[in-house]
Amino acid sequence: MGLDLNRLRYPIGPFTPPSGGDDVEPFIRGLEEAPARLRQAVDGLSEPQLDTPYREGGWTVRQVVHHLADASMNGFMRTKLALTEDTPVIKPFEEEGWALLPDAKEAEVGLSLAIHGALHDRWLILLRSLRPEDFERSFRHPASGIWTLRKAIAFFDWHNRHHTAHITGLRERMNW
Repeated sequence: MGLDLNRLRYPIGPFTPPSGGDDVEPFIRGLEEAPARLRQAVDGLSEPQLDTPYREGGWTVRQVVHHLADASMNGFMRTKLALTEDTPVIKPFEEEGWALLPDAKEAEVGLSLAIHGALHDRWLILLRSLRPEDFERSFRHPASGIWTLRKAIAFFDWHNRHHTAHITGLRERMNW
């Protein structure tokens, strides 16, 4: 029995947007826990293990770690833009292209683990200062439309868990 390719691609399932009234606190807690979960997921991996793709045709563990730092930087900026502008149009980033740049393919994962952790600490200060109505502020993504901060924070929580599960799933399959 072969591995389910969809399960390898979406180990925790696809993102499901929250309903309008969902409490954001579980998503904020998820963002708080994300750096420690990511550190634990890569703890003790060798350089060859870090350079192993989590699935055929997928990114290496190293690229996943750097991607999570990149994505969190973008998420933090999108949050700030939504809080300070009236439904700003955000600039998407070319994830595939960024993953192929030398810093994502070759840099030590410790660099992005540090960025990811410090950025999440700062993001949490901001998120925990917001009033409930602030989570209804929004930004416009050119491809996917309007995103409230409630939906975006839920997505960023899912996104961190999703990619961390790529790493932990690989570790389980490889008995690392």
